[in-house]
Amino acid sequence: MSFRANLQYLRAQRNLTQERLAMLLGVSRQAISKWESEKAYPEMDKLLMICDLFGCTLDDLVLGDVSRPAASASAAGSSNVDPSAETASPLAASSKTAGIIAPIAELAQDITGYDEHRRRFALLIAGGVAAIVAGVGIGNLFDSSNSILGATPLNDFLTFLCVCVGVIAGLAMLIPGGLSRIDFKRRHPYVEDFYTGEDRSRELRLLVIGIVGGISAILIGIAVTVYADDMLGVSDGWPNAIFLLLCAPGVFGFVYCGMRYSLLNINAYNKAAEDDRKEHAGEQDFYARLTGAVCGIIMLIATATGLCLLFLNPAALRGDWSAVGSSAADGAMFWLPWPIGGVLCGVAAVAIQLIKDYRERK
Repeated sequence: MSFRANLQYLRAQRNLTQERLAMLLGVSRQAISKWESEKAYPEMDKLLMICDLFGCTLDDLVLGDVSRPAASASAAGSSNVDPSAETASPLAASSKTAGIIAPIAELAQDITGYDEHRRRFALLIAGGVAAIVAGVGIGNLFDSSNSILGATPLNDFLTFLCVCVGVIAGLAMLIPGGLSRIDFKRRHPYVEDFYTGEDRSRELRLLVIGIVGGISAILIGIAVTVYADDMLGVSDGWPNAIFLLLCAPGVFGFVYCGMRYSLLNINAYNKAAEDDRKEHAGEQDFYARLTGAVCGIIMLIATATGLCLLFLNPAALRGDWSAVGSSAADGAMFWLPWPIGGVLCGVAAVAIQLIKDYRERK
C-alpha cells in the first residue's frame, strides 16, 4: 500500500476527519488533503507524529501495509520462516491483522505533551502571583511606622526594593507562563481527551486540599493581625507582613490547584481554539467583543476611581504627600476599586453569556 492508502486506512480506523487529524498534527486540513491526494508529502517530524498517534512503524507507514504491519518484515525473510509457524498459534496469526488495531483500541494517549504543559503553566502562573504578594508582604516589614529596623531612612527604600523584587520575580514567571500557553495552543490547536475518571478524581482531591490549605493560611494571617491590633496595639508593619506572607501560599494553593483542575477540560480547550480560528478568520463573536468592551470600560472606571481616591485625598490636597496612604484605611480605599471592578467584570461576562445562550435557543 502507498503512504496515501495507509494514511486513509489509519484515519478510517480512528474515525478521524481530515480536519481533526490536522488539528492533532498541528497542520491545516488542506495539508492532509494534499497528502492523501499525493500532491504533497509530510516532513519527517510529521511522519513520526503520525506513527506515534496510530501506533505503527515508519516502515509500515511509508513502504508497507499498516493493515498487516508484519507483512513487510515477513516478506523480507520469508525464506527463513517455517511455514508451519503461520498456523502454530491462532493468537500469533491473528496478531498480524490486529497489529494496527491494538494501539487504536487503547485509551487515548498524550501525544502532544499537554499534561506536562498543564502542570508547568499552572505552576508558573500560581508562582508568579504568589511572588508578587510575598514581595509586598516582605516590604511591610520595613513600614516606616513600625519597621523591624526601627526609625531609619532606609525603610522606604527597602520597602520599595522588596516590592520591586517581588514584582520582577512574579513577572519572570507570569510572562514565560503566558507565552508558553500561547505557543502550545499555536502548535497544538486540537488535543485529544486522554484523561480518565481516576485522573479527574485525583485532581479534584488536590483542588480540595489547595482550597482548604489556602483558606487556613489566610485565616491564620487574619488571626495574627487581629491579635496584634487588639492585644499589642500594632496595626501596621510586621502584622501585615505576616498576613501577606501567609496569603502568598494560600493564593498559590488556590491558583495552582484551581488551574490544574480547570485545565483538565480539554473540550473547553478545543472549543477555545476553534473560536480563535473563527476570530482570526473574521468571525469573532459579537458577544465576545461586547464582553471585552464592557470589562474594559469597567476597569477604566475602577482605575480612574482609584487615582481620584489617591490624588483627591485631603492630605494630598493640602500638599502633605508624606501622609498620603499612611493609614490602613487610605490604602484600602485606594486598592478597593480594582477588586470591585474585577467582580463586576465577572458579573457582566456571566450576564452577557446568559443573554447569548438565551438568544441562541430562541
